[in-house]
Order: sequence, then C-alpha cells, then structure tokens
Amino acid sequence: MFSTKRELLNPKFEGYKLDPISQEDCVARHNLQYTATQATVSANTHLSFHEVQSRITHNHISVHGTRAVYVDAQLRVILVELDLKNLSPSFRAVFELPRPIATAASPREYPSAAFLSSSEIFVADGSGLLYILREASFTTFQLVGTYQLAQSTPFRIHSATSQSGAAFVILSSRNDTVDFNISAVKFPLPLPVSEGISSLQVVWQRRGAAVPISVSYDESRRAFMLLGEFAYGPLETPASQPYTPSDGEIAPIPRASDSEPVKPPPYSWTQTTDSVTVVFPLPSSTSTKDIKVTFSNQSLTLHVQGNIAPDVPLPHYSTQRLWDGISTSSSMWTWDRQGERHIGLLTLHLDKQHEGTKWSHVFEPSEDADVPETLDPSELWNIRESLEKYTAALHTGTDNDGTGLSSDLPSLAKGEMDDEVDGSIGRSAQFTWVGLDGDSPSWAPRHTDLPNRLLSTEVPGHSSASSLVLKNGLDGVVFALESASGAEAAPSWAHTSTFSALSFVLASKTDTRFTFHIPSKAVFAFENGSRGRASNVYIYRAGSPTELWAKQAVLRVGQEGSLLGVGAIKSDKETVLLCLTEKELVLIHNIRV
Repeated sequence: MFSTKRELLNPKFEGYKLDPISQEDCVARHNLQYTATQATVSANTHLSFHEVQSRITHNHISVHGTRAVYVDAQLRVILVELDLKNLSPSFRAVFELPRPIATAASPREYPSAAFLSSSEIFVADGSGLLYILREASFTTFQLVGTYQLAQSTPFRIHSATSQSGAAFVILSSRNDTVDFNISAVKFPLPLPVSEGISSLQVVWQRRGAAVPISVSYDESRRAFMLLGEFAYGPLETPASQPYTPSDGEIAPIPRASDSEPVKPPPYSWTQTTDSVTVVFPLPSSTSTKDIKVTFSNQSLTLHVQGNIAPDVPLPHYSTQRLWDGISTSSSMWTWDRQGERHIGLLTLHLDKQHEGTKWSHVFEPSEDADVPETLDPSELWNIRESLEKYTAALHTGTDNDGTGLSSDLPSLAKGEMDDEVDGSIGRSAQFTWVGLDGDSPSWAPRHTDLPNRLLSTEVPGHSSASSLVLKNGLDGVVFALESASGAEAAPSWAHTSTFSALSFVLASKTDTRFTFHIPSKAVFAFENGSRGRASNVYIYRAGSPTELWAKQAVLRVGQEGSLLGVGAIKSDKETVLLCLTEKELVLIHNIRV
C-alpha cells in the first residue's frame, strides 16, 4: 500500500543550501486586538503523557476559504477575513462564549472551532458545550443552538463535514480511564435553530489511547480516516491501564549535580544596544598565530589550527553569515590564555551596524545548534569551566553521552548524526477507517500501521486531499491518497515526491511545534518560540531526483510568545500561511510555493 518509487529517490543528495529570502517582502505582522492564549488548564490538573502531547500540537486556528477563526483569551470567537488583493486581515469578535464554571471533576480542553461552510461555524468552549454559529448579516453571527455530550464531558472539535443531507462533527474527549473517546455527532441540514441546551446525537464512537493526529473524510470512499498513534476500536475494547514501571525500569532524572559530562555549547554570547560579544573556549596552549579571524560587513571567518589539542572541539566558520551587519573598522578580537588554566577565552567584539537592532542569534539561522543568548555577561566565563569538566571526563573514559570526538560517518551526517535522536524523529502512527454509519468498511482492516514514522501532514486549509510525509532512512517520502473509483475500493497511496534528507535536518530542531507540508513544494518546520525568544519557520524545498542540493530558507515568525496555530489560504497566485501567536497574526507570503 505504501511503495516507494526508486526513480523518485536521490541517493546522491548532498544537502540543503541557504536560499535567503527577504523578511520584509515575505512576512507581514498584525497585532492582535483579541489576544490568543493556551493557558486554559490549571497547573494542578493531572494530564497523561498523550494528553500533554496532544495539547502541545493542538492547532488553535481553523481556516476555510479566505476566512479563519480562533477563540481568544476572553472566550470570544474571532473571525479573521483576509483580503487577498492587499493581504490585509480584518478581525471581528462574532460571539462571546459564556464563561464556564470551573470544576475539578474533569479537566478543561482547549476551545476549538471548525467551519462547516464559510458562514457556519461549530465552536467548543473546552468545558463541555458546543455552539453553532451562523452568519446572519455582513457584520453579525447568530447562535443557532447549544449542545452537550452526556455528563457534560469536555471535548475538542477535529473536523466538520456535510454528507448525505447531514453535518458530521468529529469530537475527542477523555473518558474515565487514560483513553479517549472519538465521537461522531450528527445534525440535520439545514441546521435547525433551537433554544436551551440540547443533547448531541452521537452516531458512532471509537476508543483509543491518544487524541487523533488528524481526522479527514474521504468522499470517494465515504469513510472517515482517523490518523493517530494508536488504533481506535469499539468502546467495548478493553481500556488501557496506566503503566507502572518495575524497580529495574525506573531511571533517575539527571540532575545538575550528576557527574555525567554534558557537552557545552560551541560558544556563548551577549549583546548591548550597539555591540555583540561572542566568547569561544580554546586550549590555553593556543598561540595567537594559530587563530585566524576575518570580519566582513555580513559574515565572519574563524579558523583555529586543528592539531593543538585533539580533546577540545575547535570552532571553524568560513564566511558564516551573521544575524545582522557589523562595522568591520571597529570590530576586534582578543585572546586570553588565563595563565595556568587548561582553557582560555577567544572573545569577539562585534560593533553593530544598526544600533538598537536586537539580534536573535549570532549567526543567520542554519542547521547549526541554536545557542541562546547569555543575558548576564558574567556567565560567559562559565563556558570555560564547562568545557574543562567535559574534556576531563573524556580523558577518564566517562563520555556517556556517546558524542565522541571522532566518527566515521557519511559526509552528510558527519559530526552531527545521533542514531537515537534520528530514530525518534516523527511519530509512529496508524489509520482507522470508519464509515458514515460507524461500521468499518468491508475493505478496511481494524487498523493499518504506517510503514515508517510520520514526519509531516499537509498544512491545514491547503486542499481537501490527503497526503503524508513518511520517514525513509534520512529522507521524507510524500504519499498521496488516490481517489477511489467506488466506495468499495481499498485505500491506495502513491509516492509522488521526496524531500531528500528531511529526517536528518528535522533531527536538529529541538523546539519544533508544527511540521506541515505542501506536496511536491516545501516542508515547513515551525518553532514554538516559548523560550523567551523569537520563533522561526524553516522551509525545505523539494528538489528533483537528479539534483545534489536543494534550497532551504529561514524566516522569523513570532517576535514574542508561543506559536499557537498555522493554516493556509490559497489565492490564484500563491499560498499564504497564517501563523497565530499569542499577540500577533503573522502572514507568510511570496515564498514561491
């Protein structure tokens, strides 16, 4: 069912080259009058691992056509309309959800919403109520009805679709165990107007150990496709039990006082309004003549003679682009051997070309490790002590982290590959197919495992078709669900394109919140941005099977606050990405996809 085409793979692929695109030309920021939030759960609420994971990957924005909707921090339903001519969004608070009464009986869910059509929206308040809103005029929406599940169970909305004269909405809710119920609720069309709170008509339910990764409806097969880490079986399926490890399986959490060596960052840095200071630890035996530093307005070259001390990783940068411009005439470097110490400090003093500009990184974002700014200049000296402890541990044979100082790896991964990290990239997943009436289609097994880990799903709003990117060695292989000739045809997935080395480059991302793709065009890895710094989106473009290199671009998304949701709005000329942060709506456009 998932067969790769050899002619679409590129075993000679070398890597990605940075394709700089203008931040000013591609990113438009709009402050939110109605700010968004993800702080809806009490710190005292007990959440399972899979529940926490589903909240991290929850998409807070829903798109349809040129419209989007989200629920703000004050529980107002905010409608966003995008004018495609000038890429200008407008915001309207179309409804205010009643504030729920807080109870400790069942943890709240995030508010969620889904369009049935451009003028009809289903909204869940996260506390157990479903509201149906319909556009009454150009400026107002009216409440059509209010509904609840049995026992007022909190739930989230995953999708809404109209089929066979009815509307079907897929919900997920936590049950009394560690499992989740997936419920399909049905409404007649046109949607009736009702008063008071009515009970939802549940037409079928399934049970699984995690919230679905995605839910879609395949019209050609007249069946829902539930994609999740686990299968979704009938409610009578035995419930999962919380796992209790044995004494021999319990591993202590490493503490700062533990003796296991931790590899320090390659440098440390701080900044003022007019300068950037970067400190590299080097062996104290390094001679000044072994250090070669060259400044240009936009880049830095730093080479250190490599045979000084084989146990210390030495910096090596060749015309590495800096985050912003510097003044070469007033930039300088100093070398402090620190007397009898094993490690000295090479300090670069970079004079900012644009005074007052805050740098998010020292270097332009790339596949290198992201080194956060050290806010306290006195902490810069700690890097020397950290490296001394690290190298001492290596001499005594306690290099428990497995990094080593040398390795015989392929050129693409040399010095960077970590088998454990690379093997954990993406998510294990499987399909569960359910017909409109709740029965399993005759062609569908109880569940279908994906052959490899899931790296990406299609960006929401881009198309109604289904496509996935699966891990294939170092690559990411795009599979598209082919349309069926009849409702009894089994699913068939076609290998349509390949993102070479995608799994490898994603392994270097430690703060990724969403990974979406546009088939045969690009993969977007969005950072969360919750570490007190701006978030980026890394764009990996597809290349032909004969090209040795593909293009990569990096754009800043959020200036502050977490990234909460991503959606796509298509025009005749391009695809515009909508990125919802806690304080801004960021539009990414003109990126040639």
